Amino acid sequence: MSTSFSTALSGLNAYSTAISVVGNNLANLDTTGFKADNVEFQDLVTQSIGADLGSTQVGFGVGTPITLTNYGQGALESTGGALDAAIQGQGFFIVNTAGGNTEYTRGGSFEVNTQGFLTDASGDLVQGWSMNNGVLDTNQAIGNISVPVGQLQPPVATDTMSTSLNLDSSAASGTSFSTSVQVYDSLGQAHTVTMTFTQSGTPNQWNYSVSVPDADVANPPYTPVTGTMTFDTNGNLITPASTDPPIQVPITGLADGASDLNITWNLYNGTTPDITQYDQTSAASAQSQDGQAASSLVSVGLGNGGQVLAQYSDGQQVVVGQMAMAQIENPDSLIAAGNSNYQASALTALPSIGVPGTGGRGTVVGGSVEASNVNLATEFTNLIIYQQGYEANAHVVTTENQLSQDTLNLTQGA
Repeated sequence: MSTSFSTALSGLNAYSTAISVVGNNLANLDTTGFKADNVEFQDLVTQSIGADLGSTQVGFGVGTPITLTNYGQGALESTGGALDAAIQGQGFFIVNTAGGNTEYTRGGSFEVNTQGFLTDASGDLVQGWSMNNGVLDTNQAIGNISVPVGQLQPPVATDTMSTSLNLDSSAASGTSFSTSVQVYDSLGQAHTVTMTFTQSGTPNQWNYSVSVPDADVANPPYTPVTGTMTFDTNGNLITPASTDPPIQVPITGLADGASDLNITWNLYNGTTPDITQYDQTSAASAQSQDGQAASSLVSVGLGNGGQVLAQYSDGQQVVVGQMAMAQIENPDSLIAAGNSNYQASALTALPSIGVPGTGGRGTVVGGSVEASNVNLATEFTNLIIYQQGYEANAHVVTTENQLSQDTLNLTQGA
């Protein structure tokens, strides 16, 4: 019996599989992070016919096609989504499924679940590092990324303050200039520290007084911190000097019951004075202090590099987590698990896990997603080729069927 039927049937099966692969690629044209599959055909063992071994060889057809995933870079699309992230380069995000399996994905649409964990669109837990006691240690083992949903950011008492200003060198004796800095106590209560500078009557010399409102202390009046500042002929502060101990502003016995404050007033940025005396109107240009009031979480977002950023009601932005990335040397060995996820197979090399942008891993772009890398023109071209291949093999079946019928007719005629 001729092998044409089985050979042609193998071709029909192979091209049917190839068309299914193209159909799946086209169906996922807009699937975030999807990677297209390419079809590779392979022939079956041949049969030698005739007296001379190997002089005439007839194949048994085509084997089941091999699919190879194309892990080429997809286009990055800016979405503006706070929790969207795209990988530029090699690597995968790591997720932990409900069944406890580790999977890898290029899909970058994330969200925070009701338990405060970062998840992908399917609810799988994104892996990385979380803030622990104020420390984010990426040298530790990865785990679920926890976001402080519903938590208050505790207040921080002010420890240091500074102000950049100029005092008018042409000011008359007794002329005063005041500026203020808002500081915070251990309960998050704000207090206004006022610094008043008065021209002493001596050239290049000003007296200062630092105070808070009497209402802020339990036993008023508040006793101001006073002293004298001296400037050289170029308007530079020389007393107190940068080598002198910084000025301390104690605020004790606070009326709200908070802990006592002992604020360091920094007059220098390194060795450069923050206060000058030039022939310009007295004015403050900048101020700073390191305290903060209690604040609530407003939103969570992903920044460039895979950082998980928490935005608080006081405007403060804090890094509360870091996404991990896996670099896999032979991604072709991964097995598609659905939802744009992949599982490691027995042939998959041990993933190298670390921070994005290190060790050959790609970078993470926040507010974007990676589009599918399916090429519409390529897929349509393949579809036409596979359709023609299917029709050609179907024609072989028809021809072989006709030959068989002719042979049967000859037999019956004899």
